[in-house]
Amino acid sequence: METPPQLRIALIGDYDPQVTAHQAIPLALNMAALHNEVDLHFQWLATDRINANTPLAGFDGFWCVPASPYRNMDGALSAIRFAREQQRPFLGTCGGFQHAVLEYARNVLGWADAEHGETSPDATRAVLTPLACSLVEAVDGIHLTDGSLIANAYGTSEIREGYRCRYGVNPAFGEQLLTHSLKATGHDSAGDLRAIELSDHPFFVATLFQPERAALTGTLPPLVSAFIKACARNRR
Repeated sequence: METPPQLRIALIGDYDPQVTAHQAIPLALNMAALHNEVDLHFQWLATDRINANTPLAGFDGFWCVPASPYRNMDGALSAIRFAREQQRPFLGTCGGFQHAVLEYARNVLGWADAEHGETSPDATRAVLTPLACSLVEAVDGIHLTDGSLIANAYGTSEIREGYRCRYGVNPAFGEQLLTHSLKATGHDSAGDLRAIELSDHPFFVATLFQPERAALTGTLPPLVSAFIKACARNRR
C-alpha cells in the first residue's frame, strides 16, 4: 500500500484560541487531509517571528489566516511573497485576502506606498479600506467566475458563505489592481469583490469570506480540500 504523502502547511497569523476561524482551521485541515488521503502537519507561524531566517522552504503550502491586524505586517507579507514567487500553493481568508492584495500591490505592481487602511488610515494609497457595510457575522450569496480555481473547488458558480470582516479592496484602486495576473473570481450579491486568484500560479486563492467555518458544523470546506489537493500535487 502506498504511503500517503506528508505535507507541511504553514499557517501565517497570530494564533488566538478565542478567534472562531482559528478554532475552525485545524478541523478543516484534518478533514481535508482525511478526504485527500494525505498525512498532514500544520504549524502556526506568528508574524512577529517570521524573518529572513525563517525556513519557509520546508513548507508545502501556506494559509494566511484571519484576525488581523497582525503583530508584524512585514512578516506576513514576506511569507505571502515567498508562496507567490516560489509557486507554493497559497490560501488567504479574510485578513489573508487583504494582505495578499497588499503584497501584490507592493511587490508586483511596484506600489511602494501601498498600505492597509486598518493600520494606515491616512495613507494616500490605502488599497484596503473599510467596507461600505461591515461584514461581521454576515452571510451572503457569492457568484464565482466559471473555470476559476475557486469555482472548480466548489463545483458550482453560486455559493453562500459567511464573513467576519470590516475591510476590503478600495474601489479607487480595484481596476488598477486587476490589470495583470491578479483576477477577480468572486463577487457578492451587490457585485462587490470577494475572491481573487493569480492566473500565473498553480494555486493562489484568497477570499474575504471564511470558508473554514464550515468545519465547525462537520462539513468539509471545498476550498480547503482543493488547497490540500494542490499541495499534494505540487509536492509530487
